[in-house]
Amino acid sequence: MSFRDNPFGEVRLPLLLGAVAACVVALVVAFALLMVDRRQTYQTGAYNALRKASDVVVAPVTGAVAAPVRWAGGVAEGIGGYFFAASENRRLKAELAAARVWRERAIALADENARYRALLGLAVGPPVPMVTGRTVSESRGPYANTRLVNVGAAQGVRVGHPVLSENGLVGRVIGVSSRVSRVLMLTDTASRTPVMIQRTRARAILTGDGGWAPGLAYLRGRDPARVGDLVLTSGDGGVLPRGITVGRVVRGVDGDWRVQLASDSAPIDFVRILLFEDFVKLEDLRALERPAPPPPPTPTPPTDPPAAAVAPAQKSRGAAP
Repeated sequence: MSFRDNPFGEVRLPLLLGAVAACVVALVVAFALLMVDRRQTYQTGAYNALRKASDVVVAPVTGAVAAPVRWAGGVAEGIGGYFFAASENRRLKAELAAARVWRERAIALADENARYRALLGLAVGPPVPMVTGRTVSESRGPYANTRLVNVGAAQGVRVGHPVLSENGLVGRVIGVSSRVSRVLMLTDTASRTPVMIQRTRARAILTGDGGWAPGLAYLRGRDPARVGDLVLTSGDGGVLPRGITVGRVVRGVDGDWRVQLASDSAPIDFVRILLFEDFVKLEDLRALERPAPPPPPTPTPPTDPPAAAVAPAQKSRGAAP
């Protein structure tokens, strides 16, 4: 009979012999364990010899029997660890995604707080009341550039008030409603701002032309400006406070002096509007034209009588009885 017809015929005898041997070994081990675990008292020598013999027989057998159990336990632990690692990996990925979202929020809040602190730290001399607002929309064209701010007449804003970011001058208010103000940016073609070069104190007019860097018009003097000079508001005409940062002097492609605006170094989201009034508007011009009142009369001190008149009077008093 071929192996195909009876596949287990040739291995039946080895399997039977192996089963008999396993049974014999199991019986021997069981007997040894029973003898070792007996509770009655043995003679010391016999007990020690029996225990030693059983230990010699039982140790390798139990080790061989326990090996598959340990292997199966290791396999089960590995499979459990694999599935646990997969679930742990998914959980860690979800936590990482959430942490990234919170990190982005924290960075945005830190940047916003820093800009708020910079805005709150703005100082002009003399001190001027300020109103903080946020730009809500932008109107940009080839030559026009204005923005809307969410504060208006209800907060004391008026036309002409200067507008600052945390980095420098942004523009001035050209329209006001109850809760909204329109700001004319420095780059608008209608913007004209009196400025000065800090190094030389040379005056100029910052003129917007729709480009990124307004020009410096009417700049006079010998070597009035150099690349990198700081440009500040001059305060001429009382339109703006003096000393507000505007930007740095640069050379344009046309060779003219221009100003790289300091406010362009960061997005213009939060602004502060100076509640600053034009000094000329505050003055009573008619009162200035009135003639000054005359000074009050000064009292004249009393004068002493002449000496010639005093002498006869003293003689007449001396001649009387």
